[in-house]
Amino acid sequence: MTETTVLETIDTLSSAEDIFTYLLLPFDQEVLNVSRLHIMRRFGSYLRDLDLAGQDEDAIFLDARAELKRAYGDFVESTPLKEKVFKVFRDEEAKLKAKFVVIDSLKVAQ
Repeated sequence: MTETTVLETIDTLSSAEDIFTYLLLPFDQEVLNVSRLHIMRRFGSYLRDLDLAGQDEDAIFLDARAELKRAYGDFVESTPLKEKVFKVFRDEEAKLKAKFVVIDSLKVAQ
């Protein structure tokens, strides 16, 4: 019988609250209600960037905990709109930049 790894356990949890509880992290329910998907997406991104090869499960648990805390902190201090985790936000920003005209580039019509 094999033990379930930290990452496998996280993968089976059904809510952000469950993941915070499993990783022993406190959270403000209001922050989670507003930014849940953004926090979880950022957490996944941070996890993918980690090099976990050769680490034992305790080290992986601590790394995962640190990355969830980091992702959560991103949205305690900021907003989903400012963080632009999802492509739709980045696309909208690009559209707005494309519409912007620098005043110095305008010429008076004759």
